[in-house]
Amino acid sequence: MCTLVFSAALPLRTYFAQRAEISSMEREQAETRERVEALEHARQQLEDPAFVAAEARRRLHMARPGEVTYVVIPPEGEGPADAAEGAAPPAGGPEAPWWAQVWASVAEADQPAADEPAAQPGPAAPAP
Repeated sequence: MCTLVFSAALPLRTYFAQRAEISSMEREQAETRERVEALEHARQQLEDPAFVAAEARRRLHMARPGEVTYVVIPPEGEGPADAAEGAAPPAGGPEAPWWAQVWASVAEADQPAADEPAAQPGPAAPAP
């Protein structure tokens, strides 16, 4: 009787391990199918010219020819409504729009470095 129990234990253990592995793979396959469906939906949206135009207007502040666009800049020290309530900027996102960051880097590059002495004007070079 003990021999039968021991001889059946190994195949039963293997069977249950394989069933658990199959269950895990089925869950993984279902998650992958959901991801593929989401990507297919995103691809279909990106093929729609109206969606692409709407995203360009929303994300890049682009305008059609003849349109006038406005960018509202809050006064110094004030930010969006969320910033007024003390909320932190979104994680991973820039604190300012990209064009403001570019302009700030241009303005910073235009300033002389603090550790470099200012160039002293010297005598003019003689004309040849």
